[in-house]
Formats: sequence, C-alpha cells, structure tokens
Amino acid sequence: MRIGAHISIAGGVAKAVDRAKAAGCEAVQIFSGNPRGWKIVPFDPEAGAEFRRRCREEDIHPVFIHSPYLINLSAPDEEIYRKSLSAFQNDLQRCDLLGADGFVIHVGYHRGEGMEAGMKKMAGALKETLAALPDLKTTILLENTASAGSSLGHRFENIAEIIELAGAGEKLGMCFDTCHAFVSGYDVSSARGLKETLGEIDRTIGLDRLKIVHFNDSKYGLGSRRDRHAHIGEGEIGLAGMRRIACHPALKDKAFILETPKKTPEDDPRNIALVKSFRDQSD
Repeated sequence: MRIGAHISIAGGVAKAVDRAKAAGCEAVQIFSGNPRGWKIVPFDPEAGAEFRRRCREEDIHPVFIHSPYLINLSAPDEEIYRKSLSAFQNDLQRCDLLGADGFVIHVGYHRGEGMEAGMKKMAGALKETLAALPDLKTTILLENTASAGSSLGHRFENIAEIIELAGAGEKLGMCFDTCHAFVSGYDVSSARGLKETLGEIDRTIGLDRLKIVHFNDSKYGLGSRRDRHAHIGEGEIGLAGMRRIACHPALKDKAFILETPKKTPEDDPRNIALVKSFRDQSD
C-alpha cells in the first residue's frame, strides 16, 4: 500500500514532485494539463523527462494521470464525442511521456440515450483507442461514479460490461472511489458492507484489475447520489469506516490516492499522515 494525493502541476509538471514530497506522498496523481478546457498545449519532452527523473529521485510511485473533466466517451453528440476521443488519445500519449502507470477516466454520461447505448459507445471508444495506440504502456483505469444524472459506471457490473465489450484484456483496469461507491449505495462504512462491496468488485471486474483507490470520505450519506468529498474520518463513512477500508487485506497492494478538500496547505499532509497511521497500526 502506497499513499499519495492529487497534486497541482502549476508552474511546471516537475514541480508536482516537490509538492508531493512535501505533503508526505509516496504515490501521486496529477492532471497533465488544464482539466477544464479542450485546448491542448504541446508537451515538452524535456519536461516529461525531468518529471520522470524527479519521481525516481524522490521515490514517488506509482504515478497516475487523471483525465480532463470535459471528456465524455459516451456522449451521443458526435462533435463532443470526437473531441473527447481526440483529447483522450492525446492525454494517453502524454501519460507514456510522463511514465505514468495509470490513466484514470470517469465512465461517461449517456445524456438520455440510455445505459446500454452509453456503455457500448464508451467500449467502442476504448477499443478504437487501443487499436490506434498499440504500443501504449499506461493502463486505462475506469473510475466508478457517484450515480448523478445520466452517469454510467456507478454499478460495478456496468464497468465489467464495458471492459468485456472493449475486449482489451490487461490494458484496462479499475479505479475504486470510496465516496462515489458510498453515495451510490455501497455501504463501505460497515464491515459487512465493505466485505460485500469488495466481493462484488471481485466477482464482476476482478480485484486484480483494481489498481488505485481514490480514498475519500463523503460529505453526504449512503445512497445520496451527491458527490462531495470530505476529509478522512470527517464525513459520513467516518473514521472507523475509513480505517477499515485502508486496513482491508484485499487492498494492501493498492495505491491509495486522496482527493480530499484543499482549503489550507496543511490539509494534504494531515490527511496523508492519518492514512499512514492506519497502515502502521495494521502492520
């Protein structure tokens, strides 16, 4: 189990390594560019090499890139879909340049076309992308969603179906978000609920495909379908629930990445130190 957080790349991607180290990270997640715009600024290969070198020097691994928010590989609107597919493929190439282990992408939104249509469209996008990038080293990780609106992927069987339809084998994996699971109705706050949740992941997707845990408490309650992250132990999952997840033997070899609120510079170091204490207590 290696612990980290989502870290800003402001001022240059290599600066994220210094911020990660200062926060106590052992692993890291970043955006490779502006997460809220379509415009893609060409990436400097030297900056990528510097980032990889700094990660090696500071022993920061694994490295994950999170997809921009605008990407929707299930979009029924063809213009949005093609923009999303282009941005997705470009970002994956940037992942390899940065030496990323995984690229986290939200399962998309069907926008009224229905679950089956949305899942087929996303699976097709994944299949097309992997055919276009046969030498891709980065693993694509589908993140479970909070079940708001027309989002796909809030049920694990949906993610499993997309992976099967894409026929991509080991090129596809899963990112498990604890807050998203909780507000979608999976009671990860209790011992029984956590056991059932991880059992369902194993049956439908396979725990071997689960590469990263987005470790977030939830501001809102079980089944609320409201995606608002809270500091570790300060939300509805609670301190005991978050500790139980962190200490579960099925997750001991996974990377835990925090996406908790960042209102002060002390927030990330405090949350990371707390999660490390969970791990230390379980050793």
